[in-house]
Amino acid sequence: MTLKAKLNEIIFGYSTPAGRAFDIVLIIAIVLSVMAVMLDSVAGFHLRFKETLSLLEWGFTALFTLEYLARFYCTQERRRYALSFYGLVDLLSILPSYLALLLPGANTLLIVRVLRVLRIFRILKLMEYSDASKRLISALVQSAPKIFVFFASLLGTITVFGALMYLIEGPEHGFTSIPRSMYWAVVTMTTVGYGDISPQTPLGQAVASVVMLLGYSVIAVPTGILTNEMAKQRYSRACPACGQSGHEPDARFCSQCGAKL
Repeated sequence: MTLKAKLNEIIFGYSTPAGRAFDIVLIIAIVLSVMAVMLDSVAGFHLRFKETLSLLEWGFTALFTLEYLARFYCTQERRRYALSFYGLVDLLSILPSYLALLLPGANTLLIVRVLRVLRIFRILKLMEYSDASKRLISALVQSAPKIFVFFASLLGTITVFGALMYLIEGPEHGFTSIPRSMYWAVVTMTTVGYGDISPQTPLGQAVASVVMLLGYSVIAVPTGILTNEMAKQRYSRACPACGQSGHEPDARFCSQCGAKL
């Protein structure tokens, strides 16, 4: 086996002990590098361990740069890897360190390295072999049009209430514009309640009460849509002989004609 093929088996493979060991060590390095970036953002740690954290950052950057070059060297489809999700994340995880040489503070963007932890799904084979994840993704795709319509309606509702509160309360009570009033509607409807803007008039408080009650649908409606799609998929197995649907996922024979599923 050539060096290129061996590297490809270790770096991109996960079925061999060497491949799994490589991925596990890589994830540990990613987690440690993200922790270093987070600690560097704390003033106390930055002042006390500035040089140590800087050395760690460049050490991890050098390691990930070598890893990226190795991936690019041994892959059979370099263009496909470079433009793939993981390929772009791998590149973005090392660029900020080099950009920081020209743009101070750019190394803060190294936090994007946390996205590389998503490789754990590949190691554990969750995305490939988990039926639950497949059903969830399929349900999200199927319910996307309904959820889009819901959020479009929600945006219209927020616009109406924002304009209404702008007319009722006015700039003197903090509702200085319709967009700012829409921000208040979003905060109120999602039950976040920052309290930086609040209605002062009785009519405005009455409208706010309506918005608060409507806020429960923000969680209830999308959840209901997704749950309904998942329920449909669970009982969507149809008999190839008679077409009877509604069988359990683990059913082996049709409940109507007895044909094998």
